[in-house]
Amino acid sequence: MNERLARRLGPLHARQRLGIEDAHEAQAFGQGLNFFHFENWYSVHAMMRLVLRLCGLYGRGRRNAAKVALRRNDIVCARLPRAFDGYVLLHLSDLHADMSEAAMAATRALVGGLDYDLCVMTGDYRARTFGGFEASLAVMTPLVRALRAPIYGVLGNHDTIRMAPALEDLGVRLLLNESVAISREGASIFLAGVDDAHFFRMDNLEKAAAGVPPEAFSILLSHTPEIYAQAAHAGFDAMLSGHTHGGQICLPGGAPITLDSHLPRRFGAGAWSYCGMSGYTSVGCGSSVLPVRLNCPPEITLHRLRRAS
Repeated sequence: MNERLARRLGPLHARQRLGIEDAHEAQAFGQGLNFFHFENWYSVHAMMRLVLRLCGLYGRGRRNAAKVALRRNDIVCARLPRAFDGYVLLHLSDLHADMSEAAMAATRALVGGLDYDLCVMTGDYRARTFGGFEASLAVMTPLVRALRAPIYGVLGNHDTIRMAPALEDLGVRLLLNESVAISREGASIFLAGVDDAHFFRMDNLEKAAAGVPPEAFSILLSHTPEIYAQAAHAGFDAMLSGHTHGGQICLPGGAPITLDSHLPRRFGAGAWSYCGMSGYTSVGCGSSVLPVRLNCPPEITLHRLRRAS
């Protein structure tokens, strides 16, 4: 076992995560919240590419995948401390950096002129679900350097736990079933994050929330929104996620063909709410399976915290 991982995560979490990865990381069927994992069925990728080429959509889809849009969203809560009214979080998700170099360049250009207080990243930094991760880190490095600290993140179903030390060396503080207090003008809010809940099933909400006072305003980072009910009943005020890509290849009007997720479609993209918890599912700034997008532009999001009057 990697000694640094054992120190960082605890030997039990590290041993579990590494063992599950080694046994199951490239499976198309079985494991995870969904029995079928489309992104791991690699024989279909070439077929999809061919179909899009025959339809004359592949070139347009590749161009669309590089046109990253800036979205804005307000998160309103009565128990937000007054000191954090107007506090802004920059949210990046699903970079799949080594497949999405043009999108990463566009994202880097976008973030340079933005005003925000903290950056969060909700997983899937690697294109494939197995193998090396050096190529994704090489593409991510100039992007992360363009971001303003502090930067917090979680891992997704495409990410190996072996990436964790390198990501943290790069400046991304991972929250792996952990929480951290964010202080401002004598007040605090709490940011928590869980390990991947979609495929590796290493999320532990109880552990992530253990350090959060019951009366405190708290935000949960989870790669997948599929644990929305658990998060709401655990007392989180907001939840930021990704994973779905909003469908990535959608019908005219933005209707997704699939979200590769076990959840109601209203949670598949953009802002939503559940049992008093505000949620937002980013469609991501990168692309998965193929570097194409149709009727679903990539995005980064600025979330502004607002205190309800």
